Amino acid sequence: MKKLLYITANPKGLMKSKGLQIGEAFLESFRQERPDVIINRIDLFNYEIAHMDADLVSARGKLAGYGYTMDQLTEPERDKIQQMHAVANEFMDNQYYVFVSPVWNLNLPAILKAYLDNLFVAGKTFDYTPDGPKGLLTGKRAIHIQTRGGLYTNTPLGELESGDRYLKIALSFLGIEVMDSVIFEGFDYYPTKIEEMMASAKEKARIAAKLFSQSMMSV
Repeated sequence: MKKLLYITANPKGLMKSKGLQIGEAFLESFRQERPDVIINRIDLFNYEIAHMDADLVSARGKLAGYGYTMDQLTEPERDKIQQMHAVANEFMDNQYYVFVSPVWNLNLPAILKAYLDNLFVAGKTFDYTPDGPKGLLTGKRAIHIQTRGGLYTNTPLGELESGDRYLKIALSFLGIEVMDSVIFEGFDYYPTKIEEMMASAKEKARIAAKLFSQSMMSV
């Protein structure tokens, strides 16, 4: 049975987060279209991951480039690299991915970047070849739902937004097909129109979910 991993990066919770509410509208529509797909959830602010500290960087280098075995690592190195592999394995067990995140300071929330770091495992999610790195997660598909308080589209800020751009680059590097992102912006500019904007955003999210579910047929 096919699986979809729904990954959120917002600590506000459903009642306060516009992005999470829009994401739920997406999921509701998706379930109606594809009740056969199992949906798994990850809330990154309530999820344990290894961060790229000295132990993890050392462990990756030793295993990838210096011929060490797992048994030859220090205990902290071994614990963290095993945790990284567990995160990557969980991710790989799914075929479809929905990321829901806000723009924070022109970029992704740091916790989402840390999660993506855990997916870069040589020999598992990508490999080094004579022609350069090659993603191994082919036949999978992802979409990003992003909320922005500011106005980025067709403005000077558009060149500065790095979060959506990086997520697409990272997933594509791993071999995943990335659909056009679903962007909702300007909430901070029009505080008196939030209710109207949210209604429109949820409807667009439902439409995007239908398109995403239809596109899955070809994967």
